[in-house]
Amino acid sequence: MKPTVHLCGSVPLADSETVFRAAATALNGRVRRIPDGEPGERGNWVVWQLPKLSAHPDLETVPPPGREYGPTMRVRPKPGVDPASVTFEPLGYSAAALDSWQVFTRLRAEGVIPPDVRFQVSLPTPVAVVAAFVAEHHAELEAAYEARLLAELEEILAVIPPEDLAVQWDTAVEFAVFEEVYPAWYGTDHPTRLAETVKRLVRLGNAVPEEVELGYHLCYGDFEHTHFVEPADTSTLAAVAGGIAEGIGRLLDWVHMPVPRDRADEAYFAPLSALSLPAETTLFLGLVHATDGLEGARARIDAARGTVKRFGIATECGMGRRPSEQIPALLALHAAVADLL
Repeated sequence: MKPTVHLCGSVPLADSETVFRAAATALNGRVRRIPDGEPGERGNWVVWQLPKLSAHPDLETVPPPGREYGPTMRVRPKPGVDPASVTFEPLGYSAAALDSWQVFTRLRAEGVIPPDVRFQVSLPTPVAVVAAFVAEHHAELEAAYEARLLAELEEILAVIPPEDLAVQWDTAVEFAVFEEVYPAWYGTDHPTRLAETVKRLVRLGNAVPEEVELGYHLCYGDFEHTHFVEPADTSTLAAVAGGIAEGIGRLLDWVHMPVPRDRADEAYFAPLSALSLPAETTLFLGLVHATDGLEGARARIDAARGTVKRFGIATECGMGRRPSEQIPALLALHAAVADLL
């Protein structure tokens, strides 16, 4: 059976071992990579980074300019601090990944996880944290945050063998910037923002060695199960994915895109007809929704097939905001939907 399921990242179970066991069992033969589920303080995606920013000695906390999507507090450099001088201490991503890696290797040795399944590390783009949590001097703090995040990637690469690792860049807040939900400091018009977004994503991707699998989770947000805005169609998603595929200097293993629950129409997928991905790149469509199950997924699959002939399946975002008791059934639904393909 060819792997056709992708797990975006968050799986709200008790700990990484519970996630690994549940996913390996429910999706046996259908999944190529398994994340640790982002348990504990990482359960609400990047929100756990806000306390770290707030505690930074060179930053102060300020209220946002108005009502916004998700958490509301922001940070900025304290008076007298040169924004370009700000550096960041450990963010916690490498420590979490290396802890989970130890669990992963033990379960693989026990035969729980198949030997050909990789450990997936999902990392946020720097834009995600900076656009959501920074009030001023975005460019300088983005550069500092990216430097620290890439240092943590290096720490992960120094321990986990490349043939066992898959790295995913979680790309969500960029789409909120496109829609002007969050401020943009890298362009005042859509073409410039698109070019700058792709440039950043390509740079992040090229930081991942060729032997490590690489993918991108493109997303419109899931705070309180609500998008930043409802995408009219896949045009912006396709533009970003196409830009990455064209600009990346290494193999692109997968791209994930969301599919809203109420979009079982061919018009939503039509822009994907212009998307040219390498034959080695798997497109995963996030068309699995717990609320309408197998029949809803079937309708979205049928609509997608009017434009795209080859794709895998996933939820449209991580599962982290679902009650844990729903996860076994949701994983079983993934298996059932994958079997439709």
